[in-house]
Amino acid sequence: MNIKELLDSNKDKKRFMLGNEAAVRGVLESGVSLAATYPGTPSSEIGDILFKVAKDANIYFEFSSNEKVAVEVAASAASSGLRTFSFMKHVGVNVASDSLMTSAYMGVEGSFLLLVADDPSTFSSQNEQDTRHFARQANIPIFEPSNPQEIKDFIHYAYDISDKYNIPVILRTTTRVSHMRGIVKTDTYTKNEVNKGLYENIGLHVPVPEIARTMHKNLIEKIHDLREISNKSPLNQLFDNGADIGIITSGGAYNYVCDVLNQNNVNVNILKLGFTHPFPEDLVKEFLENNSEVLVVEEVDAIHEMETLAVAGTYGINTKIHGKKDGILPEILEYTPDILFNALISLGLIKNNTIEVNNPTKIPLPSRPATLCSGCPHRASFYAARSVINSLNLDVESIHPSDIGCYTLGIAPPYNMANYLMSMGASVGASCGFSKATENQPIISFIGDSTFFHAGIPPLINAIHNKMKFTLVILDNRITAMTGGQTNPGIPVDGMGDEAPAISIESLVKSIGVGFVKIVNPLDVNKMIDTYRDALNYDGVSVIISKYPCNLINKQEIRARNYKIKVDSSKCIHCNKCVNQLACPSINEIDNEIIIDQTCNKCSVCVDVCPTGAIHKE
Repeated sequence: MNIKELLDSNKDKKRFMLGNEAAVRGVLESGVSLAATYPGTPSSEIGDILFKVAKDANIYFEFSSNEKVAVEVAASAASSGLRTFSFMKHVGVNVASDSLMTSAYMGVEGSFLLLVADDPSTFSSQNEQDTRHFARQANIPIFEPSNPQEIKDFIHYAYDISDKYNIPVILRTTTRVSHMRGIVKTDTYTKNEVNKGLYENIGLHVPVPEIARTMHKNLIEKIHDLREISNKSPLNQLFDNGADIGIITSGGAYNYVCDVLNQNNVNVNILKLGFTHPFPEDLVKEFLENNSEVLVVEEVDAIHEMETLAVAGTYGINTKIHGKKDGILPEILEYTPDILFNALISLGLIKNNTIEVNNPTKIPLPSRPATLCSGCPHRASFYAARSVINSLNLDVESIHPSDIGCYTLGIAPPYNMANYLMSMGASVGASCGFSKATENQPIISFIGDSTFFHAGIPPLINAIHNKMKFTLVILDNRITAMTGGQTNPGIPVDGMGDEAPAISIESLVKSIGVGFVKIVNPLDVNKMIDTYRDALNYDGVSVIISKYPCNLINKQEIRARNYKIKVDSSKCIHCNKCVNQLACPSINEIDNEIIIDQTCNKCSVCVDVCPTGAIHKE
């Protein structure tokens, strides 16, 4: 939807919104003064929209250097009496957790909502961890909407809880809920007029042991009170259809349940949980007592299932409880209507000969592996690195710790430039471990500019202090590309769209004590190859800053390239180096002829790669 519609102040307007758009609308309607994030799919669109509307809405917004900083910015502002918002993907909570855990102890004077977008089935992540564990560990209330309307409405409710109990709260979405579209009925929105607070109660926000013990006691008392609120909350809905079998569900899984039940005319009772921590034990107890069997449907971990089993055990309720633990439902990946369809067959609620929900086609889809864009500067960096490694004729494998970004695609052949991956910044820390644990295995690790600012600096300090030896390639494409082109500290623009000081990666790396630092344009392949050789020969930590803008932000220069890339077939010796080693998707061999298609953006790397000059500028 357009920004004008999102900022429409009228009540009761119906808009067709993406889940993440509805989140922004909920934030605007709730009078938030400050928002902070580090971009991560599936939550990225929230930041993209706030970047556009922050000034008009009088909200301070920033792309923080990482999620921990984002939470600290939002929590401290909330402790100054403001209403604040932070958001991130699920693995970002790992980074933020140190401060998040303590913020629950400290509480807030205003209100603080953290939206976390989980990624069942790991569509854009390295794991499918379940954020609901963090809520329980930190004793922070958590809410699970199922659609865009609920995202907006739950945000209002969550802020009311945060205000009343002076406690941070979490709104948990998933990929499907964040990216689904639906009709959203808006409430009144007026431009925020409050963007400054007053910090008081200073001593109470320093959790030294004596104070922390009191804080913990107070937090537990809040959770006990909130359990009563959860039991009566309108966010938890009972659909009593007079059946003997029930389903307990939450979040996006509720939508799959409804699809299967409606399309197969199955009648069951449903308890839809929206306020899920503290767990509404009384409500669940009553539901168990009124059903002989209950299926618990949730993504990803069996959290509600285990809590439901605990309620049954505590009160001696003999209702049969099904879910992940008895194998009725899988313990991994997101659910689909087909998965629920098969679960209901197992419970005897659907006959085997019933038409399946999706009637999936039996025709296998063609493989479409992810690949770097045509002209991506990372491809040139990988090609040069692979060329140097191949020239060494090693008896052992080279080691290539990689990181989180587009360049993770270096894992694919022919580059094979990613053979170890953990988390943001881990390419540098892992290189330290490999440096001490191996010998005669060259180590070239890769990290992006935004990821370097996020988590790459402390392990690089570690590498220098502990005298490691490896080559770190910082792929500086001048943007946070993978999540959609957001700014980062290396870019002279902040989250408000204003000019800001850009942090020099070169100066930062040199200040740490790195003795070998080279900035290279990766499209200059021959220079890149020479730099790799020099870096590998350096006795210590060497850093190559491979610096060239991502195509997403380099369109003007690409348009200005007043030449075409052509192939002179008379000079082509069919070595296929351009196809098999460079592997640019714009270059293909068709009928024994090299063809460069219209997706070419004339980066000219293939011109340098071609050994005979058959590929040339014209």
